[in-house]
Order: sequence, then structure tokens, then C-alpha cells
Amino acid sequence: MEIPVNNPGSLPKRTQREHRQHSRTKAIVTVELQPDGISAPLRVETADLSIGGLYVEMMFTLEAGTKLKIVLWISDLKMSTGGVVVTRDLQVGNGIEFTDMAPRDRERLSHFLTAEASKALEGATEGHKS
Repeated sequence: MEIPVNNPGSLPKRTQREHRQHSRTKAIVTVELQPDGISAPLRVETADLSIGGLYVEMMFTLEAGTKLKIVLWISDLKMSTGGVVVTRDLQVGNGIEFTDMAPRDRERLSHFLTAEASKALEGATEGHKS
């Protein structure tokens, strides 16, 4: 009896729709996440960050839809905002969207992200010099 074998090249490619509205920057920033109804915040570091949210890697992930109070420390400045968990990758991490960041904090975050992106670009350019 012959068993048919799927040829991976013949299978339709799955395309995942991009949901992000803002580009992400690889940046490690200390963050406190405090889910509604929980008194002790979780202290973690970002894997990446954007003007619209962040991604944190952590073993014990939060449920999608969980509302949070968020505190970020950027360049020794404490910034507070609200957030909501939008993605949950079990035993990997969470994607979190900012919900009510103050305009001044949003501006500070934007400047930080621009500086981090410039550093990354300079590092990539330095690596390609002969």
C-alpha cells in the first residue's frame, strides 16, 4: 500500500496578517505590570517596545484582555500608563498595548525609541565596514 506524502512546497502558504500599527524597536526597559485586582506588580523587562505597546518574555503569561497598570523606567524617568494584554504566547510572553499614555510620556518614549533605532542602525553600519 502506498501512503501519500505531502510535499511542503505544494502546500498553500499561510500568511499572517500584521496587526501592529507601530514599528517595534529591540529595547530592554524595566517594566512593572500590575493586573487589575492584583496587589503585587510583576517586574519584567521588555523584549521590544513601540510607541503603541511592548512585548515581554515571561514563563507565566497573562490572559489576553487583562487590563494593566504599567510603569516603565526610561532613561531614569518613571512613566505610567494603562494597558491591555493583546497577545498571549503560552510560556513565552505577552504583547501589551498602551491604552492611556500621557502626551508628555508619549513624547519621551518617542525620543527614546528614535535614539535606540539610531544606535541599532549605527551598530549595523559599523559591522559592515571593512
